[in-house]
Formats: sequence, structure tokens, C-alpha cells
Amino acid sequence: MKTGVEQSVYAVLLLNMLPDKAVLHSEVISGQIGASPTYFQKLLRKLVSADLITSVPGVKGGFRLKKDPEDIRVYDIYVAIEGQQSLYSPSGILSDVLELEYDDRCCVLGELMEEAEESWKAVLKRETIASLAEQVESDRFVNHVTDLKKWVEENMVV
Repeated sequence: MKTGVEQSVYAVLLLNMLPDKAVLHSEVISGQIGASPTYFQKLLRKLVSADLITSVPGVKGGFRLKKDPEDIRVYDIYVAIEGQQSLYSPSGILSDVLELEYDDRCCVLGELMEEAEESWKAVLKRETIASLAEQVESDRFVNHVTDLKKWVEENMVV
């Protein structure tokens, strides 16, 4: 998995801190999360295409959430950035080693990987931006979150 998924999740968490109608510029977000502005623009376009965030054009433009944080699953962000392809693609090594005919070709590792991937997806589908925001805003990070919310207020465009 590329860092784009992680960067996108944290960008959406930042957008979640905005009041209604406010936006953040992409350059401000990319600077905060340490992403290349050019690469980050591509990530934002993918999140817009997936209807997770919206782009507001103009001088006072920027980005904000399009859906409620309870309706944005971490899996949705993953799919928006990485796509739906499987993480494992068998190359046929077992079939070659066993010298199997085409009709008998198999991959026992493929079944295991499919099961693991389904478990992994279930966890990502369970967690939402709202549930992650709740963890971030817990007592554990309270001082840091206060500073981050202040940063959001200072950098948002209304």
C-alpha cells in the first residue's frame, strides 16, 4: 500500500475538523501532512471522484467533506486511492513446479491470501472517519488536537 492512502485518511480527518461551509486549500493540507503538493492534488482528485470530498472553486475555494464522517469508511478511502484490485496475484509457481496441465493449475496460497484480504477489508469497512476522529480526539492526544484545531481555524477559508 502506498503512503497515499495514509495521507488521504489524515487529510479527510483534517477536513472533518472544519465547520460547515469552510474549506481548506490543498497546499495547506499537503504542507501539514508532509505530502508533495503535486502528488497530493492527484489524491484529492481521486477522493472527489469517489464523492468523499468536494472541491469548491474560486479564490475562496478549497476542499471539504461531501459526506458525513459516519458515512466515510476507511475502506472507501482505500478504494478511492488504490482501486479494487486484489493485493495478491498468483504467478503460477506451484502449477509450474508440479508440472500441472492448464486445466489443473492451482494456487493454494491464493486461497489463503483471499481469506486474509477479506478479513483486512472487513476491518477497514468497520472503521469510519467518525470513529478515527473519536480516537484522535481522545484524552491521549487532547493537547495536540487543540493545537491542530487552532491550525485548522487559522488556515480555513469561509
